[in-house]
Amino acid sequence: MNFNKKRRDFLKTSGLVLSGLFILPSGIISCKDSKKKGIDRKISPSDKINMAFVGIGNRGGQVFSNFMQLGLVNNVAFCDTDMGAQQTLKAISEYPDVPRFKDFRVMFDKMANKIDAVCICVPDFSHFPITMLSMALGKHVYVEKPLSRTFYEAELLMAAAERHGVVTQMGNQGHSGENYFQFKEWQKAGIIKDVTRVTAHMNNSRRWHGWDTNMKFFPEAQTIPDTLDWNTWLTTAQEHGYHKDFVNGQWRCWYDFGMGALGDWGAHIMDSVHEFLNLGLPYEVDPVRIEGHNPLFFPQTTTLDFKFPERNNMPACTISWFDGVNNIPEIPKGYGISELDPNIPATGEGNIKPAKLNPGKIIYSNDLIFKGGSHSSPLQIIPEEAAKDMASKLPEVPESPSNHYDNFVLGVRGEEKVRSPFSIAGPLSQVFCLGTIAQRLNTRIEFDRITKQVTNNAAANQLLIGNLPRKGWEEFYRL
Repeated sequence: MNFNKKRRDFLKTSGLVLSGLFILPSGIISCKDSKKKGIDRKISPSDKINMAFVGIGNRGGQVFSNFMQLGLVNNVAFCDTDMGAQQTLKAISEYPDVPRFKDFRVMFDKMANKIDAVCICVPDFSHFPITMLSMALGKHVYVEKPLSRTFYEAELLMAAAERHGVVTQMGNQGHSGENYFQFKEWQKAGIIKDVTRVTAHMNNSRRWHGWDTNMKFFPEAQTIPDTLDWNTWLTTAQEHGYHKDFVNGQWRCWYDFGMGALGDWGAHIMDSVHEFLNLGLPYEVDPVRIEGHNPLFFPQTTTLDFKFPERNNMPACTISWFDGVNNIPEIPKGYGISELDPNIPATGEGNIKPAKLNPGKIIYSNDLIFKGGSHSSPLQIIPEEAAKDMASKLPEVPESPSNHYDNFVLGVRGEEKVRSPFSIAGPLSQVFCLGTIAQRLNTRIEFDRITKQVTNNAAANQLLIGNLPRKGWEEFYRL
């Protein structure tokens, strides 16, 4: 089935159809002329990559610094909807002569032929339009996790990456660290096998914890800061008046903008399990425990069971996700100390503080139990007696040849294969999208892995696509 037909069928069976003529504002690139605005520069292993950075404050500033430290990147453009905010001034002061834009569409209109790759570190809901236009112009893209806010957007991004033949990488940085290579080698050696259950947990306090769960309306609009382009900040989202609790990381709290604790941390905890156990998409998502449910923002406490079928001679497997300060999963005997990965980057809330149980996972197989943290934290066999028994059987784990940023740049130069391309990161992100639908509706989801439809709930099925894009932003769904 070709992609366009698949897309039309997806829309029709989901009960939504994007109709009408899709036109971008005058002077901005549209899909019909995007190719000629791009660049076909042949990049060799000796070349530096000309990179544009979209989102240069907060987490975007950290990622920007990590790329520049490689010495393999030319910084050719800054783009951020608030160029006068405290969080963007540091990057600007370090590179005062780099062209600056508030609107990524204007940046591409003026500079597309000078850009090889784009680094995108913006709120979850804005990943999609910026990434789609970048790829349509032939730009390689590095996008922070999760890949998208909706299931359907992830589907479009995967198809576009394949169609345009660009190098892609999602920013789940642990996918280039010790845990990634260890899991790969341990599975190959038969140490990790017959996994039937995984608990994934993130029990630290989140931004929305303590909010009034009886809230029925979004907060009343405030005055837009003079330096902020609020219209461009909203991109494809529905109209919202500006409020300080929508920006600077607070967007994570709301279903309209973010993906909650699951989208924020799932990719740092479940990534190696999902890839190397070939889990794909679940056939069911069950909200075992939802406390403090609200239709606008994420619950105070969530337990979700993601159920995956038998596949490739591997048994059926359930991943149980736990978030909420007091929602601690059962800990097996001999678990030991819950350590915190020292390499976890600081957030707008400061450094992650130790909790009753630090972010991580427990993997149960027929023979062994493994515990692990988040990001690059390696796995340990528990209890200690079992680890001693297995010590002589463990294979040597190679060191990572490159960190996640280096891996992307080397991938663009043709020297390495990227480890978290959209073909791998897309289905992982779609798992999170299904989870947030179960949270939002507080209902069990039955999912057809072949047709990619929710079969037991029409409202949940429509949320695979979500709201139609704001007027003037429809074009990005056709790039």
